[in-house]
This record gives sequence, C-alpha cells and structure tokens, in this order.
Amino acid sequence: MNTQEALDSAQSILNGLAYSSSRPEENRLDAILPPQNLKPAVEALLVKPGWGYLSAITGLDHPDYEVDPATNLRKPLADQGSVEVLYHFCNGAAVTTLRVMLPYSDPTLDSICDIVSAATLYERELMELFGVELTGTPNKEHLILPDDWPEGVYPLRKSFSGFAKSSESEKG
Repeated sequence: MNTQEALDSAQSILNGLAYSSSRPEENRLDAILPPQNLKPAVEALLVKPGWGYLSAITGLDHPDYEVDPATNLRKPLADQGSVEVLYHFCNGAAVTTLRVMLPYSDPTLDSICDIVSAATLYERELMELFGVELTGTPNKEHLILPDDWPEGVYPLRKSFSGFAKSSESEKG
C-alpha cells in the first residue's frame, strides 16, 4: 500500500468517528475527534485492519489570553483555555493524527493503554506536564517531574512561568 492509499484507508476507517479531517501535507491526515470517539478510532485503526502503529502522543496548550493595557502584551490565563491531545499513527510514510480538544475545566480522556500498552509513557507525560486526566491508565506515577512537584502546576502550559524565589533563598 502506498502513502496515498494508506491515507485514503485511514480516512475511510475514521469516517463517522471524526468531526472533520484534512490533509495538511502530502503524507498526513489529521482527524478531529470528540473525546468519546478516541478509543473507537484507535481500535478501528489498530485492531481490525491493523492500519499502522502508534508513534507518539503529544499535547498542545491553547490558553485564553488577557491583554495588559499598559504594555499591550498578551498574558495566558491559567484557568481558561484548552489542551489538545494528538495521537500520531504511522503506516510507512503515511501519518494519521487523531486530534482531541479538552477544556481546562474538564481535561479528562479515556486511556488507550488497554489497546496500546506502550501508550503509558506518553499518557504519564500528558498527566504531569499538561494536566490531562487519563481515566483507566495503569500507571499514574511521575515520569519526569519529581515526586514532590506541586499538585496542579503543569510546566508545559503556557501560563507556567516558573516558581517565585523564596525570601530564604534570596538571603543565602
């Protein structure tokens, strides 16, 4: 199967599960899914026809912004916006990306580890760095951040600006 045939096949498989799809590049298919269709889409791609394999899961932060009237600079709001989760599947040179948007107010998604056990590392990264809650994931231990990392602080969200220095560290 050549690249175009693989993308046509993936588009056909995802028909009815995605809100929409597009081909942003010659070898890519992007499908935008509602959260509840993620697992059926992954199963449709991997279990039945064996379309390809999971190559990565990535996150994108899409905060809402406020504008500082004094400087006219945009500042991301920590509590308003969404996280987009991208599931990248490959079949030769063909790449199909399943895109799911989650609001900050409910960044919850079903784990796909029961379908692709290797997804656990990516899911742990999403939980730690973006604050996505993955229901049913087998391992919620920290992968990257220290165990004493503050709850609710997600370093890959655009609103993260580091930690303020304490007065004790400034004295020393």
